[in-house]
Amino acid sequence: MMATAAQQAFSCKCGTLRGHVTAHGMKTGTRVVCFCPDCRAVQLYHNQPDPAPGPVDLFQVSPDTIEITQGTDCLQLLRLSPKGTLRWYASCCGTPFANTLAKPGLPFAGLLSDIFANQDALGKIRARAFVPQPGKPSKTTGAAVMALGIISRMATSRMSGRWRQTPFFNIETGEPVAEPKIPTKEERAKFY
Repeated sequence: MMATAAQQAFSCKCGTLRGHVTAHGMKTGTRVVCFCPDCRAVQLYHNQPDPAPGPVDLFQVSPDTIEITQGTDCLQLLRLSPKGTLRWYASCCGTPFANTLAKPGLPFAGLLSDIFANQDALGKIRARAFVPQPGKPSKTTGAAVMALGIISRMATSRMSGRWRQTPFFNIETGEPVAEPKIPTKEERAKFY
């Protein structure tokens, strides 16, 4: 008999922003690690420990499987550039929370794994993105697994209409629920 996934609780470091990923999200999510400079920059921007040379651990899900039950007013938004990925955080304590794409019709969320009380429940790492290689371009291992998960979750969310159930966007306007803060080039330079 196969075990079923259970919903998993998450919270920011101070506990003001709380919620869970549904059992469906836990079952269909993909755990990945990312070595890209932007993921590192976000950690440094929020005064988190420097992940270098190691990666930032993420759990990719469809936004409709994320339920924020407390502290929605603390959900704030950072963009490292005017067209960059949306990087959500808890304003109460600066905890990086999730990464999303810029439009709700592209339902994707990469939650930072360290917001979960039980990181083991996220499963094993399925992909490693932007792994640095001395003297060569970075590489991604497990790219097919990661891409298949993203495409499958997006397609399912779009076809079911669940993409409209997102804590990150006002579906009527298509705008994020928070105004993005965009650091200046000088501010960004400190984190790269």
